Amino acid sequence: MTSWGFLRSPRWAGYLALVVVFAIACCALGTWQLNRRAEALTEVARIDANYDAQPEPVAAALPDPARFDPDERWQVVAISGEYLADEEVVIRNRPFEGASGFEVVTPMRLDDGTVFFVDRGWIPQDSDGRPSAYEPPERGHVEVTARLKAGEGTIHGRTASGDELATIDLDELADRVGEPSYTGAYGILVQTGADANEPPLAAARPIRDEGPHLSYALQWFVFALLGFIGLAWAANQERKGLAEASAEGDTTSREREPKPKRMPRERADADVEDEILDRG
Repeated sequence: MTSWGFLRSPRWAGYLALVVVFAIACCALGTWQLNRRAEALTEVARIDANYDAQPEPVAAALPDPARFDPDERWQVVAISGEYLADEEVVIRNRPFEGASGFEVVTPMRLDDGTVFFVDRGWIPQDSDGRPSAYEPPERGHVEVTARLKAGEGTIHGRTASGDELATIDLDELADRVGEPSYTGAYGILVQTGADANEPPLAAARPIRDEGPHLSYALQWFVFALLGFIGLAWAANQERKGLAEASAEGDTTSREREPKPKRMPRERADADVEDEILDRG
């Protein structure tokens, strides 16, 4: 058996299996981080392409009111019509610069008769947790621009309470209005001038940040490699230990081996003569 023969033992086979499982888990986590980075980069590309683009008519951007292409996120659209102030709702538990409040969503009946939902901005909550005072929507015919976002759907266990909703659920909002409506996307109002400093407050520009996903991915791949390096180090340490133990065993065996007995030499004539003289 060679000095590495112990690696064929079931114990070391188990160690190798554990390291392989660990490496697979690390590689899976690293791949997940790379996928998250790809999603973040895609969002950054959307912001660059759409956020400051020239507005286009909402009917051209959303030819099917019930569908929405994620690549159109943040696309600027031009809308014109009349706000339905009586159908306005607020969305609770919305953060803004470290505070919690509400977002104001107001339906707008467009010139073609369909209803498009406009997020007019954020308002703080008062001491009782209710929406604070804010400016009502403009009366009469208005022309504004908004940036598209997908509807949020529903969250299990969170329901509407009067005019307070848990999410921007476009299907629920369409049912409230009872008119043909855009249910694929809604618009975040583009505010300019003095209106941007008064509630409802304009949403902050999205951050162009891919996040630390690449560094996290590299760390996971390094962890996978370190698992095999650690296994190799442990195997080498055991090899050295076995070699030292074998060398010590050989030395001890040689020390314990009995020494051969010395055979008596034959008596010479001179010895016999000396013995006779001693007797005389």
